[in-house]
Amino acid sequence: MIKTDRVVIVEGKYDKIRLSSVIDAVVIETDGFGIFNDREKQQMIRTLAEKRGLLILTDSDAAGFKIRSYIGGIVPPETVKHAYIPDILGKEKRKSSPSKEGKIGVEGTPQTVLITALRQAGIFYEETEAVERKITKTDFYEDGISGKSHSKNMRLALTKKLGLPSRLSANALLQIINAFMTFDEYKNTVEEIKNAEKE
Repeated sequence: MIKTDRVVIVEGKYDKIRLSSVIDAVVIETDGFGIFNDREKQQMIRTLAEKRGLLILTDSDAAGFKIRSYIGGIVPPETVKHAYIPDILGKEKRKSSPSKEGKIGVEGTPQTVLITALRQAGIFYEETEAVERKITKTDFYEDGISGKSHSKNMRLALTKKLGLPSRLSANALLQIINAFMTFDEYKNTVEEIKNAEKE
């Protein structure tokens, strides 16, 4: 499996599912053209680009290139790597008919082709020197981010402070925070929120 610290941007949930067998990384969906009007998600992508860098992997059709171009335009170019899948004619198994252009998207692309596309983009196994302390579900519980009566308010305060979408689930929030914060940075942020509530 390929591991990267970069955050991978794909179009939809089936693309994300497909990539889970190929790459060990944080994967964010654009919800197709939904990204064009989702200011919160745009801000989250900008933050992740700055902290970790992005890898954009969209379908090889016109829609995929439009989404790729849009995301590339909202973040500094030096923070982005692009992976391209080749034009493969056909349709995904779950669909009753081919796409408008008759090409298979990321979700239908064979694993070996995806791995080649990632390697061509310069994504190889990247080994980190030290294993950092990750933020866990237990931390979220102990800090009141999940599982407690006031958790929703704490989660909203945390997403607001970090400039993240307010509708992120606790699991999604955990994944995103681990992508760009250290454990100590997270604990300091939670402490700031708790202190602000006391005032």
